Amino acid sequence: MILNSDYYWFKSALTDDQCDEIILRGENEMRLAKERGEKLDAATFGRNDKGGMLDSGVGEDELVPQGNKTNQTLQKEKSDEKKTFIRDTHVSWLNDEEIYSWVHPYLTEANRAAGWNFEWDWSESLQFTKYREHQFYGWHPDAGAKTYPPYWDVRNPPEGEPFKIVEENGEELKVPKDGFDSSNLNDRKWSTNSNYAGKIRKLSMTVNLTHPKKYKGGNLKFDFGPHAERSRYHTCTEIRPRGSIIVFPSDRYHQVTPITSGLRYSLVMWSLGQPWR
Repeated sequence: MILNSDYYWFKSALTDDQCDEIILRGENEMRLAKERGEKLDAATFGRNDKGGMLDSGVGEDELVPQGNKTNQTLQKEKSDEKKTFIRDTHVSWLNDEEIYSWVHPYLTEANRAAGWNFEWDWSESLQFTKYREHQFYGWHPDAGAKTYPPYWDVRNPPEGEPFKIVEENGEELKVPKDGFDSSNLNDRKWSTNSNYAGKIRKLSMTVNLTHPKKYKGGNLKFDFGPHAERSRYHTCTEIRPRGSIIVFPSDRYHQVTPITSGLRYSLVMWSLGQPWR
C-alpha cells in the first residue's frame, strides 16, 4: 500500500491536566489489577515478550533483550529466538469514555488530513503503558493480514458448533466445548466481543504523557522499509512534547527504544475496521 503520509501528528494536543488525569487513572488501574492478581507485563501476540518467555520456562539469566537492534542484526548475531524478547513494559487497560472523547477527534482528523480515509468503526481498550529504565518495545507492526476471530454469543452460539453449559451469576451460558482457548484474543478461535469479530487494526495512535525532560531514550522510531524514498529508519521527534499525538497506519513497523533514565508514560489506541477490499 502506497500512502502520501507515513504518520500524522498533533503537537501538545492534550493539556498537562489531561495527561496527569490519564496517568492517575492508568496507575490506579495498575494497582487494582495487581490486587486482582493479574500480571502487569505487556504481552505480544506471539508471547515473545519478557513475561511470556519467563512463563514458558526460560530462566531470567538466559533472556536476551532485543532492545533497539533490528531483526537483521539479531540474525547476524545468531541470537536464539526462543530466548530473545521483543518487549518489556508494564500496562493497564482503560475503557474510559471521557478519554476516548479527548483522543478520537484527533484520530478522525489525522485519517482525513493525511489522505488515508480508512474505514473504521470501533476502538479497542486504551492501553496505558509505563516504561521504566531499560524497558523498551522492539520492532513490530500493530497489525498483520490476520483478522480477529468470529463472534461467539454465549446466549446464542454459532449453529452447529459444539458447546457446554456453564453457570455464571445464576445464568446458564453456552461456551465452546473446549472453552475459550487463550487469554490472547488474537490466538483465540472465537471473539467474545462482537466489535472485534472479523476485523483488523487499521489505525494506531500514541500519546506521549510525560515531559521530555523527565526521561531519556524511549524514542518512537519507524522502519519505512528498504525501498523508502527517505531514510529507512526514522526517529519521530514530533511526539516528544508532552501531550503530543501520533497517528499512523497499523501495519507500519515501529519501536520504542530503551529508556536510559527516568520514566515514560504513554497511551496507545488501535482502531478497527473490516478487512481491506
